[in-house]
Amino acid sequence: VGGKRPVFIRVNALSCLVLCYLLFVVLGGVAFTAVEKPVERELRAEVEELRRSFLQENPCVQESGLRELLGKALSAHRSDVAVLKADAEERSYDFTSSLYFVIVTLTTMGSDSYTPKSYEAKLFCIFYCILGIPLTLFLLTLLSNILLPVVTHAPVHHLCTYWGMPYARAALVHAGLLSALVLSLLFLLPALLVCAAEPDWSFLDALFFCFIVLSTVGQGGDSLGRTWGPTIICLVLLSG
Repeated sequence: VGGKRPVFIRVNALSCLVLCYLLFVVLGGVAFTAVEKPVERELRAEVEELRRSFLQENPCVQESGLRELLGKALSAHRSDVAVLKADAEERSYDFTSSLYFVIVTLTTMGSDSYTPKSYEAKLFCIFYCILGIPLTLFLLTLLSNILLPVVTHAPVHHLCTYWGMPYARAALVHAGLLSALVLSLLFLLPALLVCAAEPDWSFLDALFFCFIVLSTVGQGGDSLGRTWGPTIICLVLLSG
């Protein structure tokens, strides 16, 4: 009986943890729905009003033709192909675009806009990722093992030895300084660079973008301009 009780407790604890996590996921979905749904309705109404006004002002345009044109334009935009002539040079596929796609793929972040279009590129991407993603994770593991003593144990030892701090206080000071350094270098400074590159973005938009990129979730549906966007994202990913 005594041996079965710990197993019973562990099973109950695991079940409770799974249920709490599922509840956490559901609450997150409910919260995002409640916050984002009104904004989506407003945007849908604006687009519908714009479409209706355009058809009224241009009676020679058929609704079916307009729908087909917009569908083609949206499909091209999702593939990051320029629809307007003014964007043709800025959105041309070059080595920077390829390097950006390689980095966001190897870091498992993925890209919201860059995707292989040819069958050869898709096939190469599969085999490239099979080799490249484990190699990237292995390299990151080695770097973390090398840097961990340097950024954790060494500073605490320095504070204890040369500053005469107790170990608990030295660890607390080190944790505070390290948190401030990480926050400044990996979030605040990149957010300022993003704000400079995208004048239409608020600082909160830039900070959210940097957080989403560093957490390798994606780009949050936001895309920087093609001139500096891939370069900034690559630098943030490689440094963070």
